[in-house]
Amino acid sequence: MSKVRHVLGVSGGKDSAALAIYMRDKVPEMEYFFTDTGAELPEVYTFLDRLEGYLNKPIARLNTERPFEHILEFQYNGFLPSASTRWCTTEMKIKPFEKWIGDDETISYIAIRADEDRGGYRATKPTITAKFPFKEDGLVRDDIDRLLKQSGVGWPEYYKWRSRSGCYFCFFQRKSEWVSLAEEHPDLFERAKQFEKEDSGSGNRFTWSQGETLDELVARASDIKDMVANKSKNAKRLSWQESLALDEESEEQSCLICEL
Repeated sequence: MSKVRHVLGVSGGKDSAALAIYMRDKVPEMEYFFTDTGAELPEVYTFLDRLEGYLNKPIARLNTERPFEHILEFQYNGFLPSASTRWCTTEMKIKPFEKWIGDDETISYIAIRADEDRGGYRATKPTITAKFPFKEDGLVRDDIDRLLKQSGVGWPEYYKWRSRSGCYFCFFQRKSEWVSLAEEHPDLFERAKQFEKEDSGSGNRFTWSQGETLDELVARASDIKDMVANKSKNAKRLSWQESLALDEESEEQSCLICEL
């Protein structure tokens, strides 16, 4: 009988990093991996290097066979991924992971906290079993922050302006975070814009931000910033981020593959 593999996916986000820290001495034979879409924020790679040093083990980098541009154009006819059609998760996260695992009996450790009411990755292979150590042991958000601080690994730098890990064009990021991307990484923002387009036949627009292009979003944010700056000191003040967030979806949404 072949040996059971123990694997833990890290995404560059704090929850999965905290789980790797938490499990390091509990499961010495753990294999760590990162599914690299090729579209990650540069801060992600810096953070992974720091985490790798703490774990004293390599983090396997799993890559897609084809780049995002190819999959978008030839498999999905220019249809951008969204919360309702998460094909990027399937093509660029799940498939590389399951190819790496093969047919081995595997236990996959998933970083979902005890204070979160959601599921995680559901394996398509009967050989993969999911475990949820944070849920089983009752660890919540404060515990995750404590693990990161005490280990010395700390937080990814992008948490200063973004609340989620992953691709620079992740459709789950808030509208204010798209604006921050334009400020922090204008080159990546410009690259994300290139994927947006309009179907000349139907008039349908394929945009990252629901109902508006990224250029329109940034222009609207600029108008909001001006309005906030010009408000009377005696008026109730909202930050431009708060004003922009009024039409956003719940912040609890995220790409579940980040907790493979």
